[in-house]
Amino acid sequence: MQVQINRSILQIVQGDITVQNTDGIVNAANSSLMGGGGVDGAIHRAGGPEILAECKKIVVKQGRLPTGEAVITTAGKMPSKYVIHTVGPVYCGRGNEPQLLKNTYFHSLSLAVEKKLGSLSFPSISTGVYGYPVAEAAKIALRTVVEFLREIEQIKLVRFVLFDDRTFSAYQKVLNELLSES
Repeated sequence: MQVQINRSILQIVQGDITVQNTDGIVNAANSSLMGGGGVDGAIHRAGGPEILAECKKIVVKQGRLPTGEAVITTAGKMPSKYVIHTVGPVYCGRGNEPQLLKNTYFHSLSLAVEKKLGSLSFPSISTGVYGYPVAEAAKIALRTVVEFLREIEQIKLVRFVLFDDRTFSAYQKVLNELLSES
């Protein structure tokens, strides 16, 4: 599924984020930046030790990455040039989780603009082991990206790369709802 937002393209695809040829891919990291399970583990395995080495330097310099913030490293052996690491919130159903999730997307996009990336691939942040309900997360993710692309046109392509049918279907449904609202 693909739509145009100003001069940018927003895509939703099902697949493997580690094989995307966008300038950058986003990693749903943990705050230690040392790799883990899910998307984080897949990116570290596919990219190789160079990513972990850069992550270690970042942690030494600034400490653990706070929820909602983003940092950038090389993509190692993957087709992308860069990995933007961001930490999503663990879902508990209360507090400022929606704002923190929005921040992961906003700060990742802002960092991509700062580093002059023209294309970026996102996973569904926080919907794996962090337990964020997929439909709620999709609304936050897509609204944030659409709002960003309406304001800032430097990024020409944003692609959501969703691993399974259930997540892909949820994002497709939410994007259709957003398009019918505007």
